[in-house]
Amino acid sequence: MKLSDTQLFRGLGEDEITSLLSCLNAVKRSYKKGEVILSEGSITENIGIVLSGMAMISCNDIWGNTGILGNVAPGSVFAEVYACIPGQPMLVTVSASEDTSVLFMNVGRVLTTCTNACPFHTKLARNLLTVCAHKSLRLSQRIQHTGSKSIRGRLMSYFSECAKCAGSNSFLIPYNRQQLADYLNVDRSAMCNELSKMQKDGIIEYEKNRILLKD
Repeated sequence: MKLSDTQLFRGLGEDEITSLLSCLNAVKRSYKKGEVILSEGSITENIGIVLSGMAMISCNDIWGNTGILGNVAPGSVFAEVYACIPGQPMLVTVSASEDTSVLFMNVGRVLTTCTNACPFHTKLARNLLTVCAHKSLRLSQRIQHTGSKSIRGRLMSYFSECAKCAGSNSFLIPYNRQQLADYLNVDRSAMCNELSKMQKDGIIEYEKNRILLKD
């Protein structure tokens, strides 16, 4: 994908981006499915942007239970909050949910005008602020989805958002069953049973990751 199509580099031309990447000490790295990109407890000064594949953000409690906080699709940014707070250990783990390539950029270089006085840094910093605002919004949405006491309520809240984003009652979700259960903070078996009941009740139809909300 073109970096100019991503939110972080929006409004910048390809030539401008090429110039910026040199200033930002940008490095591209590749990861195999299941490989850890950034681990909980590590410290990073770099912002990551997924170029291809998919990254998953998760956290573990002291008993070894894993919670899925979200996914990072191509063009999306991760670790920006931790990179912007010097010395802040990661509270989450970022791993490749499939073969994934990532472009890393030093956050200090993003926020500080370089000695070449590139005129593009201000726009890039403004874009980064927009990215952070969108991340805050998505966190609020997850809190909304997990607000219901019932599994059906949580599923319907999440499916409603997906349908609105897709502009259609038929859409794909980016999670497998275990990941969806972790995202909604429910038991996987209980959630799968509820999905079956919802299909029998004529509320939804589903096949793997394809969901159809019935009228």
